[in-house]
Amino acid sequence: MTTAGLLFMLISVGAVASLLTWCLVKVLTGKKNPDHLAHVEPVETKDLDRR
Repeated sequence: MTTAGLLFMLISVGAVASLLTWCLVKVLTGKKNPDHLAHVEPVETKDLDRR
């Protein structure tokens, strides 16, 4: 492998690894209120036929 190919590969793999690490840190350290993580609509008996 040439020097240019090795350099290009290292930069590419490093960029992807950095992006993955940044995304994981953002997702796992999010400061969200637990009440806003999911929303479940109440199911009433009159609405069961529409589902």
